[in-house]
Amino acid sequence: MTRIFFGSLFLLTLVWLTTQCTREQRHQAFFVDNPHYPQPLPDSAALRFLPGIVSSDSLDFNAAFSRDGKRFYFSRSYQGKWMIYVTELQNGAWSKPLLAPFTEASYSQADPFITLDETIYYISNRPTDATDTLPDYNIWFVRPLGNGAWTAPKTPAGINSDSTEYYVSLAANGNMYFASDRAGTLGSHDIYVSRYINGAYTTPENLGAAINSPKMEHDPVVTPDEQYLIFTAVDRADAYGSADLYYSRYNSDGTWAPAKNLGRKFNTDTYEYCTYLTPDGQYLFYSTDYDVKWISTRHLPWMTQTDVVK
Repeated sequence: MTRIFFGSLFLLTLVWLTTQCTREQRHQAFFVDNPHYPQPLPDSAALRFLPGIVSSDSLDFNAAFSRDGKRFYFSRSYQGKWMIYVTELQNGAWSKPLLAPFTEASYSQADPFITLDETIYYISNRPTDATDTLPDYNIWFVRPLGNGAWTAPKTPAGINSDSTEYYVSLAANGNMYFASDRAGTLGSHDIYVSRYINGAYTTPENLGAAINSPKMEHDPVVTPDEQYLIFTAVDRADAYGSADLYYSRYNSDGTWAPAKNLGRKFNTDTYEYCTYLTPDGQYLFYSTDYDVKWISTRHLPWMTQTDVVK
């Protein structure tokens, strides 16, 4: 897969509330029943997720479980647009995916991220208001109202710009990580963070040269405790393919360590992107070869040490 193709994909294409919760309480809040993972479970080799349901003969990407683990949201190419689909666990089997009820046929939507209260963040190229004529993507969110209804889409204040923003990941304290090609990047696209302080988002900050480069970085996923960040980087010298998954650890002095390649277990000679950590920390999802794949987090570099994903 070429850089041009996937660059075009992303150019065209609240929070974890209750910040006082303990790690154990946060885990209890997700997957309130046992996780309903389909068999076979992956270990050291990535497997296609739900072949024929999620991973099909189209371009399928993204991953996001609902709080109870019984709904799985992902994105798919549909009639020239990107649409968010959902499959549900019904009578022990995962259903044929349908368009998520908050999708809008007039626009593209992708990159769902689900918070503890089931708020869904995603990106869309819908205009932010009647005067918005820019064909860029912005970050939006909807909240469930019950009985299958959702609030009207809203944008989080202080996040979006007149450039593209996409791929949201939130830490347990509400800090929002995302990618953008706004003014001030080190290259094509960079990864930013907006800190959630006193109920509001701060001006987004570029994560700097430890993460970003003169080339393209996108699709961040941050662990809930903000100790690790995984993201996609394009055309780096140590890459196995056109884009690989990289990771960085947050230092005690408030800086990010220089990013490292996640390794051969996770990367191939093609393009890896759209990472997602399951709420119980057991699996890493990512997209490659037009499919959604998953692998055990036991093989993440820091999991072989004393660190754990929480």
